[in-house]
Amino acid sequence: MLLFFIPVLLIVYLYWWGRDKQKIENVIGNYIFITGCDTGFGNAAAKRFDKLGFHVLAGCFTEKGALQLQAVTSERLKTVQMDISKPDSVKKAAEWVKSQVGEQGLWGLINNAGISGIIAPTDWLKIDHFRKPIEVNLLGTIDVTLNVLPLLKKRKGRIVIVASVLGRVAPHGGGYSPSKFGLEGFNDSLRRDMQPFEIKVSCIEPGLFKTGMNNDNKQYEAKLALWNELPTVVRKQYGDNYFHKSEEQMLKHRESLFKDDLSPVVKCMEHAMTAKYPRTRYSVGSDAAFLWLPLSYMPSVLQDIAVCRTKIKLANPKFV
Repeated sequence: MLLFFIPVLLIVYLYWWGRDKQKIENVIGNYIFITGCDTGFGNAAAKRFDKLGFHVLAGCFTEKGALQLQAVTSERLKTVQMDISKPDSVKKAAEWVKSQVGEQGLWGLINNAGISGIIAPTDWLKIDHFRKPIEVNLLGTIDVTLNVLPLLKKRKGRIVIVASVLGRVAPHGGGYSPSKFGLEGFNDSLRRDMQPFEIKVSCIEPGLFKTGMNNDNKQYEAKLALWNELPTVVRKQYGDNYFHKSEEQMLKHRESLFKDDLSPVVKCMEHAMTAKYPRTRYSVGSDAAFLWLPLSYMPSVLQDIAVCRTKIKLANPKFV
């Protein structure tokens, strides 16, 4: 029986592989709107699509980011300054996109903009530490999408949502993982709702990469400020050495797990925009493939064991 299934699986794989390699003809030259182009994935994607010959409309948070991007790209690439957490800014940017694409419509939207927020134990945090990442990563992405959907319908285009493997498994406290879990849900409902309009929706789930979002100094300062403001009882529970031990562990993880090369993520964006049959999901990075993705399919009890084993032991959690 096993000898029968091996050829069948091989045939299915070869069929999928051949289908996955098929490209759309005459897609180069279309308009693609990318958010979060100051640094990281968005910046790298804007440069790549510009090099391929697309008309890139790059949303940047700062004027400095926009000018730096324009300095290293062609005249086809245009920038707009926007804050996706502000509805007025999103609406203004969407009107600008509409004026750029005209009757041609928008071929692609890459929802990439996002922030990490403060990463810390949940009982250190206040509601605002959750609110900001959710406003940017989740609600901002939804707002941008809704504002440009008519342009995408006109072109029967593509939408890419950059989520994260931490939208499948939440290893630490803060608003980042909840916002990415929300993006996973939005991606699924949007993909199904857009099928009648022939709009393809893809979700990219990067593993751990070094981007502009991962600012070690800002993260350290914010976390230290939280630690210094904690009630005495909470600091007793965690112990005087907890903060420094957790920072040492974070630095070790940054060196061993976070990757500098952003091109694998950009290649997935390119595939989603140019392939005849884009994938519904792209999990990117060795840590995504061999750690986070398998972990996400395990029972919760096994997830808890795996994640909790990596956490710093508290000095006196029973102290009240």
